[in-house]
Amino acid sequence: MILLCGDTHGEFQHIRIAVTRWQPAAVMLLGDVQPQRPLEIELADILDRTEVWFIHGNHDTDTDRDFDNLFGSALAERNLHGRVVEIDGVRFAGLGGVFRGCVWHPAGDGRLFATREDLVQQTPRTELWRDGLPRVHHSTIFPAEYDALAEQQADVLLTHEAPDCHPGGFAPITQLGQRLGVRKAFHGHHHDRLDYSGHRSRLGFQAFGVGLCGLTSLDGEVLRRGRLDEARYYRQKAVDWDAAQESTSRVSSGS
Repeated sequence: MILLCGDTHGEFQHIRIAVTRWQPAAVMLLGDVQPQRPLEIELADILDRTEVWFIHGNHDTDTDRDFDNLFGSALAERNLHGRVVEIDGVRFAGLGGVFRGCVWHPAGDGRLFATREDLVQQTPRTELWRDGLPRVHHSTIFPAEYDALAEQQADVLLTHEAPDCHPGGFAPITQLGQRLGVRKAFHGHHHDRLDYSGHRSRLGFQAFGVGLCGLTSLDGEVLRRGRLDEARYYRQKAVDWDAAQESTSRVSSGS
């Protein structure tokens, strides 16, 4: 078994309990990890029983502490961002972070900076962080990293951003899964788990959101509901219903 873990925002007890119960081969953190101590200390009591892997989220660069406790931890090499790694016989591709319009926003002005180096060169020295990339942009999706990952092949895609089957998702995430040839994709970030089953044919793969502190197995089974899953699911259902009613009304009125 492999556990997919939604945004933890510094809470890990449910993961410790899950490892004891299910004894997974690996635990995959889908961003916004925000450990309050270095990650290897937070998860010290499970590291001899399972592998821990992660991608970063936008909040993992909120503060110096957030950054250092994840990117500077002894588990930093377990960041899947921008690469494909075989874990328990499954090829996982990872894309951490989020789109930011000042670098690349799919719905905005296109690709303004291809690489981290390009951004650093155009950033005033007074705005650099630790003499390099501003801290927040360590969780920004850069086109060059996306493109390099898209040239590979994988079975499962892990992202913080959602594909475009989510109301707040993006077509490039969908396209990345298609180019990688994945069968499944899992994302965090939105703290919900909507029903994407109607999108499977268009996507070409199964997609799953994993909610706030939620746990999902690799086959898509919910092992622990995210804290906001139910409320957000029914809220989206209401939005979909209202949209359908409005469409029906327009057709009936001939508008």
